[in-house]
Amino acid sequence: MPKFTITPKVDETQEFIEIANDFSNPLDLVREAISNAYDADAKEIKIKFQVDSYYGESILRITIEDNGSGMNREGLQSFFDLGNSLRRTDDNAIGEKGHGTKVFFNSRKIEVTTWKDGTEFHAVMNDPFRNLYDRKIPVVQVDEKDSETNTSGTIIVIDGYNNNRRDRFTHEILKDYIIWFTKHGSVEKAIQPDKYDTILYLQGLGRDDYEAIEWGHYFPEDSKDINKLFEEYMTKAPNFYSKMFVKTGVLRNFPEITYDAVFCIEGNRVKYSYNPMLRRSGYSAPRGAYTIQERYGLWLTKDFIPIQRKNEWITYKGYEYTKFHAFFNCQSLRLTANRGSVENTPSEILHDIQEEAKRIYNEITQSDEWAAMEWLEDEASAYQTAEREKKNFEWRIRKINRANIATYKDIVLVEPERESGVFSMFLILSTVEPDLFPFQVVDYDTHDGIDVIAKGDKTTPISSAKLYYVEFKRILQKGFNHSFENLHSIVCWDTSIKHDDILADINKEERKMQILSPDGENDYTHYYLDNPRKAHKIEVFVLKQFLKEKLHIEFSPRAEDSII
Repeated sequence: MPKFTITPKVDETQEFIEIANDFSNPLDLVREAISNAYDADAKEIKIKFQVDSYYGESILRITIEDNGSGMNREGLQSFFDLGNSLRRTDDNAIGEKGHGTKVFFNSRKIEVTTWKDGTEFHAVMNDPFRNLYDRKIPVVQVDEKDSETNTSGTIIVIDGYNNNRRDRFTHEILKDYIIWFTKHGSVEKAIQPDKYDTILYLQGLGRDDYEAIEWGHYFPEDSKDINKLFEEYMTKAPNFYSKMFVKTGVLRNFPEITYDAVFCIEGNRVKYSYNPMLRRSGYSAPRGAYTIQERYGLWLTKDFIPIQRKNEWITYKGYEYTKFHAFFNCQSLRLTANRGSVENTPSEILHDIQEEAKRIYNEITQSDEWAAMEWLEDEASAYQTAEREKKNFEWRIRKINRANIATYKDIVLVEPERESGVFSMFLILSTVEPDLFPFQVVDYDTHDGIDVIAKGDKTTPISSAKLYYVEFKRILQKGFNHSFENLHSIVCWDTSIKHDDILADINKEERKMQILSPDGENDYTHYYLDNPRKAHKIEVFVLKQFLKEKLHIEFSPRAEDSII
């Protein structure tokens, strides 16, 4: 049999499509453009989003300018190529895979003008996305001429990006993304505050001019002395606390791999003071806003750009991670093509990074600064408790003064304002008049289900007695939140249900309210929930009327000079 060889081939168009689609967040274009500008040592970057009309069609146009080193022929080829990075051996470069600018291909047209070493190149790629789906590699038409200026730089114009969908390109969303997820918002500023002096000018949709944005991610200043903080803000003091920790080191099992970490503890008010995108009560946040839980915690970063959150590494209970505005940078992280995940990193390196992050977290939570913050929280909580008790006491005094009361056999009865008050009145009356109600309570528990279990007489032992439920309500109204099954009676202060009204339980069983007038001088008005198919009528004791008719108890407002 003859031998033969197979040389693996790459479906070039499909690879271009896969990489272009791999950047699922349309804002990734902004990150890649800024990274390229920083790799070109730009000192000034301009990014503008606008919508132009062409023959009645609205076209999204993105213009990116920088005064960096520009591109020559080789650089321009690399810009449009897939996987051809000129910076693969440059440890200081952000771009290393040659994938980033392929996110630009998700567009109708890419136009690049660049100046370098006295030469100007003007390159145009038409319909890149459509060509790829037609299984064609897009062609770039390039004009070369002598530059009319001695300066260098690049202007990129992209038309029809993201199928002209533009809801993510408002000025507020773009600015937030730049500050959090690009090189211009690098967390490196906390470690080397003067490393870059680059200015970025942004004009997103909805804004008429450029806004200048300085380099670096924002971190608040450390808060003042905690005693002064408490004196100034009292119960809100923990929300104004801020403390930064900067750590550097090497991985335990890979001492050649270094890391930099910035952990900042921040109260919510501190976060609100600098982050307008945070949703909160009483604040009309811009479109694209998010919660503290959705943004804060621990971020893994490469090139000091956040890649992926790992809150589960540092906190084990609830939302404690929201106290942290934290970043762990390691240049040995290996990223997916779209820079969306660190899961390409070897597991043993990722494990060491996790252990270092935990160690820093534990070191911080055992520090004097953390203890100071917890003291602040405890003091605020104690003060809040005292204030709540004070306000509750004042409220109850007002309630006492406006309460309706009655006296029966030298016992003062207070009209109940809650379900528990109805039960208290029932207990008092049952003690004074043991035969007033046709059942005897054997168990009371408000934690689950119906409150009371009772038996129908006082002589039969519990072990052999028929037991029932008795429900207590302040006001009995439609929307009964229990089952009628095994329900003997309902005791309420008043009811809004009228004669022949239908009341349904949680099982959709319906009963009709029947109200019967007293039959004789010693009788009282009877309320029953009746279902003809059921043997037992559920009697409802409406205390407001029942006590008046049975015991001649009438309630009236407490007098100003009342001593009880």
